[in-house]
Amino acid sequence: MDDWLWPVMLGGLGAIVGSFLATLVVRWPEGRSVARGRSACDACGVILGVRDLVPLLSAALARGRCRRCGARIDPRHWQIELGCLGVGVLAGLAVPGPVGLAGSVFGWLLLTLAALDINEFWLPDALTAPLAAAGLASGLLGIEPALIDRVIGGVGGFAALWAVGAGYKALRHRDGLGGGDPKLLGAIGLWLGWRMLPAVVLLAALIGLAVVLLGILRGRPTSMGDRLPFGALLAIAAYPAWLFLIGSLA
Repeated sequence: MDDWLWPVMLGGLGAIVGSFLATLVVRWPEGRSVARGRSACDACGVILGVRDLVPLLSAALARGRCRRCGARIDPRHWQIELGCLGVGVLAGLAVPGPVGLAGSVFGWLLLTLAALDINEFWLPDALTAPLAAAGLASGLLGIEPALIDRVIGGVGGFAALWAVGAGYKALRHRDGLGGGDPKLLGAIGLWLGWRMLPAVVLLAALIGLAVVLLGILRGRPTSMGDRLPFGALLAIAAYPAWLFLIGSLA
């Protein structure tokens, strides 16, 4: 396959995958099934047809509203579809071929976890575990970085963040990190290897600081007890780290 086809193919696949992942992000926290039943409007319950389910295009033509009742459709649908499209295009441009597909899977899962953490402060094991398994599998297939670097990154990433959380709790007598954050960093380590993890954590911290400063500039009250979805920050930082890593190995 010509190299230029990879970003096109992975971008298109990303939009399709993103449609399912967006449904998962919206329905799963509410306890609604993702796999059962046909897609329907959350407001009026009308069953959606094929023309209502074309990723991005349907939302654009309907201006983000149900064609029957006019209710606003959750914007996370088109936002996640667009994000997954972008992830696929970037992976296809960075490394055309099967490695680009692997990187797309990495980015799609990270985006889903970030969306869940931002909205629900939730990093479900049912997504973190496949992310970790896929990272380990890609190492077993011989994709750089080396398998040993990935294993050290997985174990070290989990242990380091778990120790930070345990130390904070011992000092402050309350949780400072969610239980899913160390697992996520461990899964990221299985993709990036141990050498990239300090950069990921630093970038995540800088993004978090920028979010706080932006809130202050907008006049939003802040306090030391405010919660930030650190898992989402890690996920957002990890994908550009993968792009940098894969570019340096090319």
